[in-house]
Amino acid sequence: MLDITFIKENPQLVIDSMNNKGENNAQLVQQLIDKDEQWRQLVHKIDLLRAKSNKLAKQIGALMASGKKEEAQAIIQETSKSKDEVKKLEDKLNVIAEERTSLLLRIPNVAHPSVPIGHSEEDNQVYGTWGSPDTQSWLKPHWDILERCGWLDFERGVKVTGGGFPFYIGPLAQLQRTLIHFFIDEANKAGYIEMQAPYFINEDSARGTGQIPDKEDMMYEIPRDAFFAIPTAEVPVTNFHRDEILSEEQLPIRYVCHTPCWRREAGSYGKDVRGLNRLHQFDKVELVHFVKPEESYATLELLRVHVESLLQKLGLAYQTLLMCTGDMGFTQTKKYDLEVWSPGQQRWLEVSSCSNFEAFQARRMQLRYRKGEKETEMVHTLNGSGLALPRVLSAIVETYQTENGRVRVPDILKKYIDREYL
Repeated sequence: MLDITFIKENPQLVIDSMNNKGENNAQLVQQLIDKDEQWRQLVHKIDLLRAKSNKLAKQIGALMASGKKEEAQAIIQETSKSKDEVKKLEDKLNVIAEERTSLLLRIPNVAHPSVPIGHSEEDNQVYGTWGSPDTQSWLKPHWDILERCGWLDFERGVKVTGGGFPFYIGPLAQLQRTLIHFFIDEANKAGYIEMQAPYFINEDSARGTGQIPDKEDMMYEIPRDAFFAIPTAEVPVTNFHRDEILSEEQLPIRYVCHTPCWRREAGSYGKDVRGLNRLHQFDKVELVHFVKPEESYATLELLRVHVESLLQKLGLAYQTLLMCTGDMGFTQTKKYDLEVWSPGQQRWLEVSSCSNFEAFQARRMQLRYRKGEKETEMVHTLNGSGLALPRVLSAIVETYQTENGRVRVPDILKKYIDREYL
């Protein structure tokens, strides 16, 4: 969330940013400012009452010592009434504080000035491209290849679980396992610390990274245990340092983590859900950074370059998009999307998002670092998919297919799969 002081000092900037992100709720900012003023006035009133009570309490001992018991008793009764009033005001303060926090959590992050203003994906900017998209007419979509080879089974996935939960079989399962190893190996070389994270999170974790209140409908919920199935490893990994004060020497910290991910994808339909395009369960390798504020935007570029290098080494054509305000998301200040070319579908498919959140997540999580002996400052957090597996799998199958129906192994993966074809 944003700093309340920043919001009060820059209300129009926050309102404009909300509008640019499609959050047309300008009155929310004024409601928050009004609620904060109520909170501050109540805190001041409670402080005055406590100071008065403390002053009176000191008088009681002196009066008792001098034998003025009746006067002392009168002050005791007054302080008792004052304590009762403070208790009532504290209860009211707690309610107002919760309302204030609830309003704060509903205000999105402010976009960086370098982010283009726009309302939909049509306003995103192509930041860069690599490779030449293959447009040959004979190329087939991955679902035709995988189902013909018996490597992907949706029907049994529906029988066992439901739509969007396929079985990967034989070479496809091996290819996914290989890609996970490759992505993690590349991250290790780049200095990331490998992590194995929990697959379920509590409400505090979901709130910490901004999944709630914003993306509740995307997550699978387990009400009996008050858990959510993770929609991305970003959530448990970023919350790893929640409620901590790191030392300046610890930063930067970089983690790489592979997990399955679960997303309800409510409302998804049409051509976007064919084959591996959109699943309810999928695997992803996530890259998470914790850095000092002055380093966060340089780190975003390093993160983007690292993820692009993975696609280059796999020989997959891709484009990098600088996302506009309206297509960027609630929590990000700046975001790049990487889209791989799908030769069998003749379209671009997103395989990674690289995002900077500045202190937005850290403030929710109370994650700080100590500068010098006493001063503390919020950490900046970033993350990126390095990479999401299903669409990378489909792009490899479609890019490396042959006219006789086989699928070649990319050269970079032959040290894991020691053969020419899957």
